[in-house]
Amino acid sequence: MQRVTDAAKAGVSIAPVVPFGEATRTFARIACLSFGGPAGQIAVMHRILVEEKRWIDEDRFLHALNFCMLLPGPEAQQLATYCGWLLHRVAGGLVAGLLFVLPGFLAIMALSIVYAAYGEVGLVAAALLGLKAAVLAIVLQAVSRIGGRALKNRWMVGIAALAFTAISVFGVPFPLIVASAGLLGFASRWIGGPAFGGSKGGDAGRRDAASREPNGTVATPAEASGAPPWRSAPREGRSALFAAGACLLAWLLPVAGLLLFFGRGNVYAEIAVFFSKMAVVTFGGAYAVLAYVAQEAVGTHGWLRPGEMLDGLGLAETTPGPLIMVTQFVGYLAAFRAPGSLDPYLAGALGACLTTWVTFAPCFLWIFAGAPHVEALRGNRALSAALSAITAAVVGVILNLAVWFALHVLFSKIGTVHWAGLSLAVPVPSSLEPLALALFGLAAAAVFVLRWGVLSTLALCVVASIGASALPG
Repeated sequence: MQRVTDAAKAGVSIAPVVPFGEATRTFARIACLSFGGPAGQIAVMHRILVEEKRWIDEDRFLHALNFCMLLPGPEAQQLATYCGWLLHRVAGGLVAGLLFVLPGFLAIMALSIVYAAYGEVGLVAAALLGLKAAVLAIVLQAVSRIGGRALKNRWMVGIAALAFTAISVFGVPFPLIVASAGLLGFASRWIGGPAFGGSKGGDAGRRDAASREPNGTVATPAEASGAPPWRSAPREGRSALFAAGACLLAWLLPVAGLLLFFGRGNVYAEIAVFFSKMAVVTFGGAYAVLAYVAQEAVGTHGWLRPGEMLDGLGLAETTPGPLIMVTQFVGYLAAFRAPGSLDPYLAGALGACLTTWVTFAPCFLWIFAGAPHVEALRGNRALSAALSAITAAVVGVILNLAVWFALHVLFSKIGTVHWAGLSLAVPVPSSLEPLALALFGLAAAAVFVLRWGVLSTLALCVVASIGASALPG
């Protein structure tokens, strides 16, 4: 009660306290529901943290999302880490980020073992088809929900459309799309800032937003005025900096140790070096680097056989967690097929663990190093406009990913149309999969009409697919 009275005297609003245990259970729930790639995962987080729990407000959630979109690595996992940091600083970020990865890690590990031991199994293939059809509907629902919130006017819609066209038709790299949108949004401060949310709301609105603390702590007058958290709370700034340094060491020391003791050519050293590089350049998520990973894993290192990368992506698409978990599948097969003196299954498990470690350790580094600075700049008009424009562009990019996924789920053959020097992927009409289309229709009805949840929709489609595969003929 004293805290509330003091806050009232200072003219600062407060939010309900979020117990650490409740936050942990909530992030575990989010992790178990994180199907459907980044679009679906971000939608789940928004629904639970913003709409249901009301722990984080809309503007703050989008601000964090915009920052995570600029980082290499899986944006949904980094957003979960950021939200955990907002609620309980370093401890909250670690718990939220690790929990987000854990269900997918366990699922991919189990499926990798089954894949290595048995390969294609009819029942498994049928279940995967049902999951893919359901995930497609879930992704489209997520694109609709996120787009509805982010595309607030025709300028935002235009940016999303341009981003979709740029990446799908012209093959413009994702980082260039993000940079261009950010520059356009930044310039909008002088050519029409309100269209991008850069100056809407005024100073009073920004002060009010800055004063609301989601972790239940009372915002100080310095925090309410937008002062950087390392000035108003040096202890928190030092903790984040220390955590970032610890993540850097946790990432690079194992890599250096493997290179020192085993040298280049050892499968574990090669895994550590290759996927550490990927952790730095994976802008745009798993799809953006899929072709490069497949080329290197198949052609350069010989870890996978042709076509196995898509099998791994199918497993990652239909399990909870970031799509970049497909790298765990690659690491498992790489070590499984070059076990040395170890049992192949043990070697594969070690390879999968190493791959996951060097893929996600940098994600915590980026968040802990950048989150305090990004929070301090929430009231900056030009930065807000730039990040809002980036959000609109990302909606277009995610829509492109949804279309890509739909083509590969509903059609067995994808062709390429060349026109005026451009290349466009188009499905071969005769390769349409009737069962996949029917399952997608069933999932779409469950999601958009009946408003079913993720798990119910997934279960429905899996049962329907297995049942259809058991029918004669």
